[in-house]
Amino acid sequence: MEQLKRIDRRERERRERWDLSPAATRSAESKGREEPEEPDPLRTAFERDRDRIVHCNAIRRLARKTQVFIDPENDHFVTRLTHTLQVAQIGRAMAIALGLNEALTEAICLGHDIGHAPFGHTGEDALAEIVAGGWVHSDHSVRILSVLEPLNLTWEVLDGIRAHPWRVETPPATPEGYLCRFADRIAYLSHDLIDAMRADIIRYRDLPFRSQALLGDRHSRWVTAMVHAVVDRSTATGTVSMDLDVAEAMAELRAFMFERVYLRSEGRAHRHHAIKVVQDLVRHYETHPSEIPSTVPEGRTALEQAVDYVAGMTDRFASRAHSERCG
Repeated sequence: MEQLKRIDRRERERRERWDLSPAATRSAESKGREEPEEPDPLRTAFERDRDRIVHCNAIRRLARKTQVFIDPENDHFVTRLTHTLQVAQIGRAMAIALGLNEALTEAICLGHDIGHAPFGHTGEDALAEIVAGGWVHSDHSVRILSVLEPLNLTWEVLDGIRAHPWRVETPPATPEGYLCRFADRIAYLSHDLIDAMRADIIRYRDLPFRSQALLGDRHSRWVTAMVHAVVDRSTATGTVSMDLDVAEAMAELRAFMFERVYLRSEGRAHRHHAIKVVQDLVRHYETHPSEIPSTVPEGRTALEQAVDYVAGMTDRFASRAHSERCG
């Protein structure tokens, strides 16, 4: 009696063609890779990309990169890695519900924050001040996956990673890329709230009233409400979008988090120190390029090489290197 069935790439591509929504991105119709490759016998192109990202060095460093609280002592605070896993889970859930490409969504979500500097957005701000034209973590994610640790990913995955921040003017080219935008915001708002409560910075009753009324009183309800707001509105409109009432509640909650958590006055000293660490290290390695490991490719200016190296550091590695090189 046959108990298992081999489902190879061709069968998966056939299922994508017939089972997914008309708007979904089919792996067989990908714009391809910079370097052409023979197709994998089992996996679709987007499944292959997802697996490559999971196994790369850059994603492992996210375990020691901060989300909100710099190098927290409590093991339960969110890191860039746990954030990434939550974004991928939320993105996959929405992709399945909407008949979009689950593997493409997951690959984009897993790679979206790979380029973050040490100390989160504070490190990003520090680099943006000294790099001509600014420095954006999503662009650096693409650089890592294309140049520093080249994985030869498909165009659609790199595009979704590039465009996942809402402030990026050129939007994602695929609906799966848009899902990552929503999954990222849903994840960080919900888990950053938990961390802020764990740190006794805010209490639930401090939250904006509309957020309490629409999103509920616990983490699981916040995530569920926001996911349903995307799935329901997207189904009704035919494009990836969010229920307007919940979107406005999220905007209020985000503004509240910036005021009370992300930019609170008590954290100013930590932010100033983190900025100093990042910028001091860049200046040091710019003038001492021989200290940069050979894993950082040459052929760019000393400043660009220094930025590539420092941007890849974890929080603790950056702090230790600063003590040793700039202390």
